[in-house]
Amino acid sequence: MSARVRLLGATRAGKNDGNDALSTAIAGLRQCGLRAVRGDDHSTVLRLLVGRYDDLVSLRTQAACRLHAVLREVVAGGAPLRLSADRAAKLLGSVHPEGLVGLERKQLAADLLSDVRRLDRELMAIKVRIRDAVHTTDTSLLELHGVGPIVAGLTLAYVGDPARFPTAARFAPHNGTAPIEASSGPRKRHRLNPRGNRKLNHAMHLIAVTQIRHDTAGRVYYQGKLAEARRRKKRCAR
Repeated sequence: MSARVRLLGATRAGKNDGNDALSTAIAGLRQCGLRAVRGDDHSTVLRLLVGRYDDLVSLRTQAACRLHAVLREVVAGGAPLRLSADRAAKLLGSVHPEGLVGLERKQLAADLLSDVRRLDRELMAIKVRIRDAVHTTDTSLLELHGVGPIVAGLTLAYVGDPARFPTAARFAPHNGTAPIEASSGPRKRHRLNPRGNRKLNHAMHLIAVTQIRHDTAGRVYYQGKLAEARRRKKRCAR
């Protein structure tokens, strides 16, 4: 909107700080329905917490992968792909290396195992903090099948004020679940939307997958759509 003000302006069309401030003020005065700027609220707290949770998950995955790689060098036959801290400790305890190289590899594996255990403790602690922060909001999201404290916290953190999206159709483009039309001539088709908030899109994906796996209204809707697509293909084949 500010760019349109500058474009339609008679004299001050140049882009600098002063003109940017003027065009923004004019656009704000003349446009209706703009969202008011507010200070940080509880959604900011949730955004900080889920951001820390994502960081810890990434660090834990990285440490576990490195531990798995080292264990493959010190354990005969390698280590299993699904490796918990307790199982890694049991494997490491059964290793009796010989030589400096073997001793150093075992020590490195022990250090990585300590990192994994520490990150597990931090993940448990941050989950408790997210759960408490979600319960503080008194949200009804937890009543939905497939929505736990983590998914609810992720959703609330990036939705903010729900009044921003008065309808489901307004919310869908924001979270990237609204398909993008990719029609060509008489052929009508759509493709996945790579835009939108990817954090929210991940939360919507987790909810959908969980509901499809269980006897829920979401599963009924999903199966109905699959049957509709099959019927459409049969008609096209004929």
